Amino acid sequence: MKINRYVDISTIDREAKKDYIDRHSPFVHCAAEATAGEPFEVSVKLGNEYPHPDDFDHYIAYVQLWNGEVMLGQASFAPGTLANKPGHVQVDFHIVPVKNLKLTAMAYCTKHGLWQSDEVLVEVK
Repeated sequence: MKINRYVDISTIDREAKKDYIDRHSPFVHCAAEATAGEPFEVSVKLGNEYPHPDDFDHYIAYVQLWNGEVMLGQASFAPGTLANKPGHVQVDFHIVPVKNLKLTAMAYCTKHGLWQSDEVLVEVK
């Protein structure tokens, strides 16, 4: 299966291409540091500028959070989760880290396949 990755949309000329890349790309949002053994919140949001459709045949089916090669969690969605209107899927994961993290997110669009975020490093003290 092909894994799609985010490309800096400011470097792209065509608006349709910017829309396509941004709305499918997961972005990991969290603090740069965490405390070992303490709950730590990580948000994954699809798209920064452009909302993703929520149609019967075109929607985000799942969002996953990974630490390296270990999946930490997954949220699955059915069509209509966003009231059949374009929007930004967002999932808040709560994890308890014990060592430094290399976080990535994966999101699956039923029409445009699998998308991976950039890696986010978190120092655990």
